[in-house]
Amino acid sequence: MFNSARTMALLLAVLIALVTVLFLSLVEDVSRTGLVVAALISFSVAYLLTFVVMEFVVFREINKIYKMLDKLKKKELGGFKKEKSWSLNPLRDINEQIISFAVLKQREIDELKKLEAFRKEFVADVSHELKTPIFAAQGFVHTLLDGAIDDKNVRHKFLKKAAKSLDGLDILVQDLLTLSQIESGDIKMKFDMVDLWKISAEVVEQLEEKAQKKEIRIKLQDPGQKLMVYADGQRISQVITNLVSNGINYTPDGGEVSVYFDIGKKNITTYVKDTGEGIPKEHLHRIFERFYRVDKSRSREKGGTGLGLAIVKHILEGHNTKADVESTVGKGSIFSFKLQRFKGEAGE
Repeated sequence: MFNSARTMALLLAVLIALVTVLFLSLVEDVSRTGLVVAALISFSVAYLLTFVVMEFVVFREINKIYKMLDKLKKKELGGFKKEKSWSLNPLRDINEQIISFAVLKQREIDELKKLEAFRKEFVADVSHELKTPIFAAQGFVHTLLDGAIDDKNVRHKFLKKAAKSLDGLDILVQDLLTLSQIESGDIKMKFDMVDLWKISAEVVEQLEEKAQKKEIRIKLQDPGQKLMVYADGQRISQVITNLVSNGINYTPDGGEVSVYFDIGKKNITTYVKDTGEGIPKEHLHRIFERFYRVDKSRSREKGGTGLGLAIVKHILEGHNTKADVESTVGKGSIFSFKLQRFKGEAGE
């Protein structure tokens, strides 16, 4: 700031000296030596006075504004480093800094608005998803209380349906809790050497009964070797479970869900393929969002909480990887994800 004041004072002093010389040159009795002396005196006096005014009156106040802006930026950006300005127009520099800071705050406001809209949408979705099993269970229970409980066959049928609705509610709540804990960091990934094929085999065994009810065949490729990866075994089991279960839900009766692998030097890619309905291209970028359904009127009938793929996304992000999907409407979908091979197992 000192340099800016000195430069401006110098320019003004030169200008005043020139004006003084031009004015005195109009007087006939003034010698050349007198003009030089007058120019020097006027330059010196103008320079000193201008510098003092600029430095101690204007620029000191401007410097305070700079410091205030620096403090605000440091608070907002953390590692912000003050940049010294050498401009001849410090007011323009301040204006630019204010505009820069305003743009930063506007971005924050826009982000907060997006988060607020997302929060409202999320609360609405959760409320809707919770109401469905609650109302169903309430309907069955109230029907029984109104007299249907006396009929043994009706009683057993309605109690079974009420229990199924409450089981669905419990699964939804558990998925919400899991997703919330992962996003908040309450659930930490516990990395270790795990056998990917063994995990997949356990998942397939658990879901075979569900698949058999729809006469869907689950195929698991046997790679003929251990597939050792560096991952959280429990969470990767949840990823494969969600992907295979999702494939079963959206594959018509008599279809097929396959789990197979591609073994690379550094990574192993797991594929889950189904012969289901497929996903239109315009929906592919949104299917990992909470409660997002391609066809809301039909998807709820397929089962699931609408959170399975969102949980998959966050678990894989915790493993520094992501889920990919390829899909053709009417032919099915292929979900895949890569995991790092455990050192020593990858030929390293």
